[in-house]
Amino acid sequence: MVRTHYSTLRLALLAVVLSATASASRSFATPHDFLDVFAQFTQHIRRQTDSDKIAFSKASQCMNWFYRRQRQKPAPPPVQGVVWNNPGQHHHRLTQSSSECDTQYPGGLDAVRKDFQRTQSSLSVSLTFYEFALVGDKDDNNTYSMNELQDILHALELPVDTTQGTAAHLQSLTGTFDSIHTTRHMEALMKSMGTLYDQGYRFTSRDKANLDRLMK
Repeated sequence: MVRTHYSTLRLALLAVVLSATASASRSFATPHDFLDVFAQFTQHIRRQTDSDKIAFSKASQCMNWFYRRQRQKPAPPPVQGVVWNNPGQHHHRLTQSSSECDTQYPGGLDAVRKDFQRTQSSLSVSLTFYEFALVGDKDDNNTYSMNELQDILHALELPVDTTQGTAAHLQSLTGTFDSIHTTRHMEALMKSMGTLYDQGYRFTSRDKANLDRLMK
């Protein structure tokens, strides 16, 4: 009878402990808490970075075409009896390749210069934000712990509400990235990076390898 009483008591205590543990684990969780914030956040940045690379490449190529056409001089008339390569052939390739640039940039060289600066700035923001996301994974295990996630949110001056799940925090992170990317406010991003560094976060060799792969 006494043994049965103690067994019942042990089961009751175990139930209390398990309940408290589950409650504590739910303090930073919702039904969406199983979202991989690191994977989703970095993927969101990579998609924008890929788009930025294409836009920057097009602007860079068109700027080169405009400069080359500006420097191009009329070909001299052919001389009978002299061996020469048809200068018109190169001129045709230049005009044909730059036709899209003429359409995209009716304002000419000034217009493409402005777009080159814009696309370069956008790409720089995306790459720097990707670096920030990598640095936030302090132990390089491709996931954010609760502490890492809280530090990242704090660095970006975002609310850290432990009653919200990771889905809400992911939305907050991606929304902040989209906003900074649109305004190209690099100063705010660098300030956030500095906050992480002040807390002991570092850009590791593994982070560099991941960033290098994105930049290719």
